[in-house]
Amino acid sequence: MARPRKDGTASRDVHRRKLTDMFVQAQKGGDRDETIWDDRSPHLALVVRTSGHKSWKVVYRYSNRPRWLHLGDARYIGLADARKLTARVMLDVAEGKDPVAERQAQRDSGTFADLAGQYVELWAKKHNKSWKQAKRLVERHLTPKWSKLKANAITRADVRGVMARIEAPIVANQVLASASAIFTWGIKQEIVAVNPCHGVDRNPTSSRERVLSDAEVKLLWPRLDPALRLILLTGQRPGEVAAMQREHIADGWWKMPGKPQGNWPGTKNARDHRVWLSEPAQALIEDHLNNDDKQSRFLMREQVAELKLERATPHDLRRTCLTWITRLGFGRDAMDRIANHRTSTVTDVYDRHSYTKDDKRIMSAVARHVLALVEGRSEDNVVPLGRRS
Repeated sequence: MARPRKDGTASRDVHRRKLTDMFVQAQKGGDRDETIWDDRSPHLALVVRTSGHKSWKVVYRYSNRPRWLHLGDARYIGLADARKLTARVMLDVAEGKDPVAERQAQRDSGTFADLAGQYVELWAKKHNKSWKQAKRLVERHLTPKWSKLKANAITRADVRGVMARIEAPIVANQVLASASAIFTWGIKQEIVAVNPCHGVDRNPTSSRERVLSDAEVKLLWPRLDPALRLILLTGQRPGEVAAMQREHIADGWWKMPGKPQGNWPGTKNARDHRVWLSEPAQALIEDHLNNDDKQSRFLMREQVAELKLERATPHDLRRTCLTWITRLGFGRDAMDRIANHRTSTVTDVYDRHSYTKDDKRIMSAVARHVLALVEGRSEDNVVPLGRRS
C-alpha cells in the first residue's frame, strides 16, 4: 500500500475517487490487494482484499507516524456511516488523542464477558434468529468460567475443558458453535487475534429418530410445563413455541410470520405458517405466555430421568406429534404441511389455506389421541386437557 502524506491523507499516485455505495458493493477483489481512497473524505480508505473481503480504514498521523484504524467490515457498514465514523475519529485526533492506541488498550483489557456482550448487541440480535438460544447456552456454560478472563487469553485447552464438562454431546456442540461465532466476530472487529475454538473437534452425533411411546406420553404428560405440552399438541418447533407472541393468535389459529418481527425470530424456513390450536392447546396458551422463567423452559432431562425413561428432548415431542398425524391416517403430505416442511406438495400460502378444514380436523384428532392416552378414555369422549397439575 502506498504511504500517506504527513497529514495522513493519501498520496497522489494511489487510487482515489468519490466513492458511492454502488461502487463499493461492486468490488469483488482482483489479483492483488487494493486500497481505494474516498475523495470526499480524504482520510477514509476502502481496502479490498484478493479474497473479495472489504473493510474501511481511517488513516491519520500521530507523533509524526501514520496510523491505520480499522472501522469494520464494508458489508455491514455503509459508506455514509463510514464517513461519519471517520469524522469522529479525526475529531479525536484533532484533540490530541490516538484512537489506535486507545483501541489496543481496550482490546488488551477486554474480558470474554465484554466480547460476548458486544457480539450479542452489535451482531447477533441483528443477524441471528436464534441469538436468544445461543445467549442462554453461553450464559450457562461459558460465562461462569470465562466471564473475567481476558478474551485474548482464552486457549484451546480452555475450550476443550468446557466441552468435557457438558454431558450431552449435542449441547456441547452447540456451545462450541456459539463460542466460535463470538470469537470469529471478534477477529473481524480486530478485538481478538485468534479463535481458540478452531481445532477443537465436535462430538460425533447421529440423527435422532426418537418417538415417544403411548405409555411414555401418559407417564410424562403430568410433569410437562405448558410449553412442552404445546409442542406435543401442535407439532411445532420448540424454538418457535418458545417465541410465541400473543398478537399472532387469532380465531383459533397461531399465525407465524416467516420473517422476524420484534421479539418473533421468524420461522426456520422464513415462510409464513399457521397451525390450528385445538381446545386443549388453547387452554395452555395463557400459562405459556405468562411464564417468564426462560431458563427452565424446555428442560426435560430431570423429568425423563425421574421416570427412568430413555433420553428424550423437546424436539422428540414434535417428532412424536408429527408421527401421530401419519399414524392416525392423515398421510405424509398432511404431516409436512402441519410441520411447515418445505416440500413440493405445498407450494404457497394460498394452497396451505385451502386445507383449513383438514387442518382443524387433524389437530383435533391429535388432541383426542393425547386425551385418550393421558386420561385413559375413549377418543370419542373429548374434554379439554387441564393445565399442569
